[in-house]
Amino acid sequence: MKPYSELSREELLTCKEELDKQYQEAQSKGLSLNMSRGKPEKGQLDMGMGLMSVLGEDCDMKSEDGTDCRNYGELDGIMEAKVLMAGIMGVRDPKDVIVFGNGSLSTMYDAVCRSYTTGVLGCTPWCRLDQVKFLCPVPGYDRHFAITEHFGIEMINIPMTEKGPDMDLVEKYVSEDASVKGIWCVPKYSNPQGISYSDETVRRFAALKPAAEDFRIYWDNAYAVHHLYEEDQDEILDILSECEKAGHPDMVYVFGSTSKISMAGAGIAAMAASQRNLESIKKSIAIRTICYDKINQLRHARYFNSMEAVKAHMKKHADILRPKFEAVLDVLERELGGLGIGNWVRPKGGYFITFEAMEGCAKNIVRKCKEAGVTLTGAGAPFPYGKDPHDSVIRIAPSFPAREELAQATDLFVLCVKLASIEKLLEG
Repeated sequence: MKPYSELSREELLTCKEELDKQYQEAQSKGLSLNMSRGKPEKGQLDMGMGLMSVLGEDCDMKSEDGTDCRNYGELDGIMEAKVLMAGIMGVRDPKDVIVFGNGSLSTMYDAVCRSYTTGVLGCTPWCRLDQVKFLCPVPGYDRHFAITEHFGIEMINIPMTEKGPDMDLVEKYVSEDASVKGIWCVPKYSNPQGISYSDETVRRFAALKPAAEDFRIYWDNAYAVHHLYEEDQDEILDILSECEKAGHPDMVYVFGSTSKISMAGAGIAAMAASQRNLESIKKSIAIRTICYDKINQLRHARYFNSMEAVKAHMKKHADILRPKFEAVLDVLERELGGLGIGNWVRPKGGYFITFEAMEGCAKNIVRKCKEAGVTLTGAGAPFPYGKDPHDSVIRIAPSFPAREELAQATDLFVLCVKLASIEKLLEG
């Protein structure tokens, strides 16, 4: 079929009539499917059950340096857990790592909260400033934006390119405006587009010259080992090392976790930064806790006793996820290819597929899907304040539904895309 934009009004109306019938049939099926969040499916969670038995009743519960993990102490985590997380996050030196609790989201929230309440390395706490701003590459991770919105921080959209954020804009804002205190980054298989930052982009980040002494790059390397293809994987530079080379060792916080590696909500999270940053952070966290869950740290370190073990485990994840991603992408290609009503990218890793509809159509597509029994992430969610300026971006999460449910949900999705697109064209 030729592109919708080349159809006459009569052809569009005829097409819409047939699509309306198909949509009514879909509504009559009483579907209740969910592609809204990037949750692992049961099979992925089952893969990590060995964690439950790696520490038995007769285990000595001691870390490599003899620390009894059942007791208080080791505020910043046991060394073998630091080694594990350094390897996963792509950080050169495990000594630059603090291991926290079960998830990186709370670690990032706390980093912003510390900056807001007590300041960064002696700088004025953000709560005492008239204005605090954050740069937000878009589309991006809605929970990042929720954190900064919660603290009343002004968010500035930075468009994403195929190499990462628009660095000309980043450099301009960071160098000229001292109220810009941070930027959210998902540098590898970004949420939701699956873009990995180029070497040039990483080096330009490391070479930033902030007007604000307390500016920090919030480098959420959430999908560092989440490849979909064994033979075709993206790699990114170690931002900590690049910042050191550029003479800005304090400018970055690196975050990561095992939440989508071991068990969602029961993994371990970590943060890597310069020693100067870490010493300041440890003084703060020592007030709120005596130590984090070292038993869980030991469990993970013994179960994933090398990066080779992590890679083998992640290959199993990929074997489950890859067919789901390809099933969705194949339907998009087959049903929407050549119609000129949407764009998408085949990601090499991560948990999402980004669909870019015709301008002004995303909310209508998501609404139609929901009314026929398929829940998607809300239109606008990948943007600060939930406002997509073009109402076009939709995040698809293929991981959680069963294969047969995924097929039904994707078929309905493309039907809704077609309907919403024709309705938009008929308005013109």
